[in-house]
Amino acid sequence: MEINGKLIEKFEMTQVSERFRKREFVTESGDNPQYPDFIKFECIQDRCNLIDEFEIGDEITVHFDIRGRKWTGNDGDPRYFVSLQPWRIVALNPATKQAGSAVTEDDIAEEMDSINAEGGDNIPF
Repeated sequence: MEINGKLIEKFEMTQVSERFRKREFVTESGDNPQYPDFIKFECIQDRCNLIDEFEIGDEITVHFDIRGRKWTGNDGDPRYFVSLQPWRIVALNPATKQAGSAVTEDDIAEEMDSINAEGGDNIPF
Protein backbone atom coordinates (compact mmCIF):
# COMPACT_ATOMS: atom_id res chain seq x y z
CA MET A 1 0.00 0.00 0.00
CA GLU A 2 1.01 3.62 -0.27
CA ILE A 3 -0.14 6.98 1.03
CA ASN A 4 0.84 10.59 0.35
CA GLY A 5 1.17 13.10 3.15
CA LYS A 6 3.20 15.76 4.89
CA LEU A 7 5.78 14.66 7.44
CA ILE A 8 4.80 16.32 10.71
CA GLU A 9 6.82 14.44 13.33
CA LYS A 10 9.86 12.16 13.56
CA PHE A 11 10.75 10.32 16.74
CA GLU A 12 14.15 9.07 17.82
CA MET A 13 15.04 5.42 17.34
CA THR A 14 14.19 3.24 20.33
CA GLN A 15 16.21 0.15 21.22
CA VAL A 16 13.37 -2.04 22.54
CA SER A 17 15.56 -5.05 23.30
CA GLU A 18 19.05 -6.25 22.50
CA ARG A 19 17.88 -7.51 19.11
CA PHE A 20 14.97 -5.19 18.29
CA ARG A 21 14.81 -1.48 17.48
CA LYS A 22 12.13 0.79 16.06
CA ARG A 23 11.52 4.37 14.97
CA GLU A 24 8.19 6.07 14.47
CA PHE A 25 7.06 9.04 12.40
CA VAL A 26 3.74 10.73 11.66
CA THR A 27 2.27 12.06 8.43
CA GLU A 28 -0.73 14.30 7.90
CA SER A 29 -2.94 13.44 4.96
CA GLY A 30 -6.51 13.56 3.81
CA ASP A 31 -8.72 15.18 1.24
CA ASN A 32 -10.41 17.54 3.70
CA PRO A 33 -7.91 19.94 5.34
CA GLN A 34 -10.46 20.71 8.05
CA TYR A 35 -10.32 17.06 9.20
CA PRO A 36 -6.85 15.71 8.35
CA ASP A 37 -5.76 12.17 9.12
CA PHE A 38 -2.65 11.72 11.27
CA ILE A 39 -1.01 8.42 10.35
CA LYS A 40 1.73 6.96 12.57
CA PHE A 41 4.22 4.59 10.93
CA GLU A 42 6.67 2.26 12.66
CA CYS A 43 10.02 1.52 11.03
CA ILE A 44 11.76 -1.54 12.47
CA GLN A 45 15.27 -2.99 12.45
CA ASP A 46 17.30 -2.03 9.36
CA ARG A 47 14.53 0.27 8.08
CA CYS A 48 14.82 2.71 11.00
CA ASN A 49 16.87 5.07 8.83
CA LEU A 50 14.31 5.33 5.99
CA ILE A 51 13.01 8.65 7.31
CA ASP A 52 16.45 10.22 8.01
CA GLU A 53 16.75 12.22 4.79
CA PHE A 54 13.36 13.90 5.16
CA GLU A 55 12.56 17.04 7.14
CA ILE A 56 9.41 18.08 8.95
CA GLY A 57 7.06 19.62 6.36
CA ASP A 58 8.29 17.50 3.43
CA GLU A 59 5.58 16.00 1.24
CA ILE A 60 6.28 12.27 0.98
CA THR A 61 4.87 9.03 -0.37
CA VAL A 62 5.13 6.15 2.08
CA HIS A 63 4.99 2.58 0.76
CA PHE A 64 4.08 0.26 3.62
CA ASP A 65 2.75 -3.08 4.80
CA ILE A 66 0.00 -3.54 7.37
CA ARG A 67 0.97 -5.91 10.19
CA GLY A 68 -1.38 -7.25 12.87
CA ARG A 69 -0.46 -9.06 16.07
CA LYS A 70 -2.25 -10.84 18.86
CA TRP A 71 -0.90 -10.64 22.41
CA THR A 72 -2.29 -12.27 25.52
CA GLY A 73 -1.69 -10.41 28.78
CA ASN A 74 -1.26 -11.86 32.25
CA ASP A 75 -5.03 -11.57 32.73
CA GLY A 76 -5.57 -14.03 29.87
CA ASP A 77 -7.41 -11.51 27.69
CA PRO A 78 -6.19 -11.28 24.11
CA ARG A 79 -5.22 -7.89 22.71
CA TYR A 80 -4.75 -7.01 19.07
CA PHE A 81 -2.30 -4.51 17.60
CA VAL A 82 -1.95 -3.09 14.11
CA SER A 83 1.19 -1.39 12.80
CA LEU A 84 2.01 0.27 9.50
CA GLN A 85 5.56 -0.68 8.54
CA PRO A 86 7.20 1.35 5.76
CA TRP A 87 9.55 -0.31 3.31
CA ARG A 88 10.10 2.70 1.02
CA ILE A 89 9.70 6.47 1.38
CA VAL A 90 10.09 8.93 -1.50
CA ALA A 91 9.67 12.67 -1.85
CA LEU A 92 6.26 13.45 -3.33
CA ASN A 93 7.81 16.24 -5.39
CA PRO A 94 11.44 15.20 -5.93
CA ALA A 95 12.26 18.46 -7.72
CA THR A 96 11.88 20.35 -4.45
CA LYS A 97 13.82 17.79 -2.38
CA GLN A 98 17.54 18.44 -2.20
CA ALA A 99 19.27 15.08 -2.24
CA GLY A 100 23.04 14.90 -1.95
CA SER A 101 23.54 13.03 -5.22
CA ALA A 102 20.46 14.20 -7.12
CA VAL A 103 21.08 15.32 -10.69
CA THR A 104 18.77 17.90 -12.21
CA GLU A 105 18.00 18.57 -15.87
CA ASP A 106 19.95 21.84 -15.56
CA ASP A 107 23.00 19.87 -14.37
CA ILE A 108 22.75 17.60 -17.41
CA ALA A 109 22.33 20.55 -19.78
CA GLU A 110 25.40 22.28 -18.27
CA GLU A 111 27.47 19.11 -18.62
CA MET A 112 26.37 18.62 -22.24
CA ASP A 113 27.27 22.26 -23.04
CA SER A 114 30.67 21.71 -21.45
CA ILE A 115 31.27 18.52 -23.47
CA ASN A 116 30.17 20.18 -26.72
CA ALA A 117 32.47 23.16 -26.04
CA GLU A 118 35.41 20.75 -25.70
CA GLY A 119 34.66 18.97 -28.98
CA GLY A 120 32.18 16.45 -27.68
CA ASP A 121 31.73 14.74 -31.05
CA ASN A 122 34.81 12.59 -30.37
CA ILE A 123 32.88 9.90 -28.55
CA PRO A 124 35.20 7.05 -27.44
CA PHE A 125 32.85 4.21 -28.41
